[in-house]
Amino acid sequence: MIAVVQRVSRASVRVAGETVGEIGAGLLVLVAIERDDDEKHLDWLSAKVVEMRVFNDSDGRMNRSALEVGADLLIVSQFTLAGDLSRGRRPGFEYAAPPDQARVLFDAFVERLRRTPLKVETGRFREHMDVELVNDGPVTFVLRHPVP
Repeated sequence: MIAVVQRVSRASVRVAGETVGEIGAGLLVLVAIERDDDEKHLDWLSAKVVEMRVFNDSDGRMNRSALEVGADLLIVSQFTLAGDLSRGRRPGFEYAAPPDQARVLFDAFVERLRRTPLKVETGRFREHMDVELVNDGPVTFVLRHPVP
């Protein structure tokens, strides 16, 4: 799994002009499911998203987690994160999970996050989406499950 996590003041996602997900202050998480991903990857990434200390404490230091501040989460599937541009100019997607596998794992990832007390919104899987955000900081992290 690969995720780009951005701390945002607000974010939304639209499909065909309709807003399907919208949050206030929190985290926008763009997620790619890769071929070899499984339950342990889901557990690792879901825990990392809610527990990583990327929100400021009273001293202005990044020392508080999404759980601690009650952050909103907007989770958006983005298979292009798994694109490989190491050869040529056109991305290859051989590392991306096939859509049926990716949908099951993406939905399971979202379900893990919904078990937390945080507000969780999503985009729409396999749809063309317009994602709008105000990056707070800017603060952006790229997460990839460590190879076992």
